[in-house]
Amino acid sequence: MKPRITVITLGVDDLEKSLQFYREGLGFQTEGIVGKEFEHGAVAFFDLQEGLKLAIWSRRDIAHEAKVPLSPTSPTEFPLGHNVGSEEEVNMVLEKAKKAGAIITDPAHDTFWGGYSAHFQDPDGHLWEVVWNPQWDGE
Repeated sequence: MKPRITVITLGVDDLEKSLQFYREGLGFQTEGIVGKEFEHGAVAFFDLQEGLKLAIWSRRDIAHEAKVPLSPTSPTEFPLGHNVGSEEEVNMVLEKAKKAGAIITDPAHDTFWGGYSAHFQDPDGHLWEVVWNPQWDGE
């Protein structure tokens, strides 16, 4: 199997609220919610880098579609990493997320390994790390 991830789907409790957070708050590009005409089908897709999309979809609809029980959420199960090109960019993204309604769980700081990072949670508790790694080429 060739590893190929094309969509990362986050389960959300309030699709409209999450859409607003990602579109208006963080500036992610989207056509908005599609699939409302289908039971369990309403979803929003955001363009990330080429070949990769972020989807937000109701947790209840995901459980229905996958035929698994709806379970409690945990922010530590699936953190998302957003690598940026500088310490200043970490601060900028963190401030933007805060203004959009994110909960800052770990303010920006120097890391033990020589980078600079921070963590926030979106309105559904999904954990994001914003990080600058001087060993990487940035974005």
